[in-house]
This record gives sequence, C-alpha cells and structure tokens, in this order.
Amino acid sequence: MEELNRITETAASAAREAGKYALRRIDDLGKIEHKEGFNNLVTDVDRTCEEIIIGRINKAFPSHSILAEESGEHASGGVFKWVIDPLDGTTNYTHGFPFFCMSIGVMSGGSIIVGVVYDPTRDELFTAEQGKGAFLNGNRIKVSRSEAVQDSLIATGFAYNVEGKIANVDRFKVMLQKAQAVRRAGSAVIDLCYVACGRFDGFWESGLAPWDTAAGLLIVKEAGGTVTTLKGDRFDIFKKEILATNGRIHKEMLNLLRGRFSN
Repeated sequence: MEELNRITETAASAAREAGKYALRRIDDLGKIEHKEGFNNLVTDVDRTCEEIIIGRINKAFPSHSILAEESGEHASGGVFKWVIDPLDGTTNYTHGFPFFCMSIGVMSGGSIIVGVVYDPTRDELFTAEQGKGAFLNGNRIKVSRSEAVQDSLIATGFAYNVEGKIANVDRFKVMLQKAQAVRRAGSAVIDLCYVACGRFDGFWESGLAPWDTAAGLLIVKEAGGTVTTLKGDRFDIFKKEILATNGRIHKEMLNLLRGRFSN
C-alpha cells in the first residue's frame, strides 16, 4: 500500500531529524521544567523535537490528526492519527545517559498500522507496518526464543508517582528472584523495541500513556511477540499497564506478576 509506505517514510524522516537535533543539543538543554511531579521533566528540546515531527507530518499529510505528548490533540477529523513521543527518556537525556529515543505510531480504525522508533545515540531505526513484519535499520527482527523466565533478561520501568513506584516494588523483587536478570533503563519505548529484537525476553510497566506504547506495541507484535495488560487482557494504547514478551514466557510472567499482586 503506497499510502502506508509514505507514512512510514515520513515518520522515519521526522524521527531522524528530531534525533539529530536532540544530539546537537545534549550539552545545551535550555530550560528544564517539571510537569506533574518533581521527577517528570520536560525541556526545550522535547518541545522543539515535537515541533519538528509535527511540521513534517503537517506538510506531508495535512488532513491527519495528531496526539502528541507535549502539545496534546491536533484534531483534523482525518482517518489517520499520529501518536508522538518526541523524546522518550527525558530524564536520561538531561543527565547525558544515552538511552532515549523518538517514537511515532500511526492509528487507523482503532489499530496501530505503523510504528517508528529512532534511537539517535546508536543510530538505530525500528520500523513496523501492520502485517509486514518488524525491522531494525532495514533488517527483519524477531523476538527471542527463551522458554523460561529463569533463562530470561527482563526489563521494567517505574511510574512517576510514588504510589506507582511502591506498587511495582513487589513485582520487581519477584522478578529479581525468578529471572536471570532485570534491567531498568528509563525508556519504555526502547524496552519494547528490545523485546522485539530479542535483546530483552520480556518487559512490564504501569502508569504509561498512549505515546509510550503506540509504536512499540506494533513493533513487538510484528516481530512475533505477545502484548497484554498485566492481567492478561487485550492491550491497547489507552491502557496504562503493559506486559510484552517473546510469547514463550508470557504465561509464566503473567502468573508471577498477577498471581500475588493482582488487584
């Protein structure tokens, strides 16, 4: 479908441009502000990256709608909606920790049809189109083949609010005991992409927003992975909790995460 290819190319070009800008500004962040809490940051770079991406979309597809982390809804009533996280991992970025990215997902008919994630520090571009597989820098990727949590590298993230952090501590402790290792690097989007390409075998997190999962959801699924809520229900980007795995360890992770700690 030519339209889908144009959307993917535009998303990739926009993400790359924003990523290059973020790298140029990493030692000159400008104003750093706090959003809902002391640990939820936004910088001038976040906003400019978003402007870059939205500018590209509006030029190529002026009838499309947009949902962006920093500026909210840009409704036009079109069939397609772009869901943008212009800089996922802002706290990492402000400290010079090289684990952040640009994420763009595109919805149509309630489903994500295109996912693009760009990690500028490693020059890694993850892409997926519905039904066409997932790719890293043009090479097809697949989830891992790990069959058990004890042989798996697992990732998680902690919510911005204190209550959310505390709620995840018990789950974290269980995974520390059961998994080969657990990582917490600070970008849900990259964590999902790492599940897709087999670097992680599973990932869970709560307290997420649509732009945290829109692109990664499709990339994981197109790479052969499984994505649900922490209760095992069907996941969509407007749900706040996610479990993404290679599929082989999904049931075991669900049991570990929800068996003792489900609400």
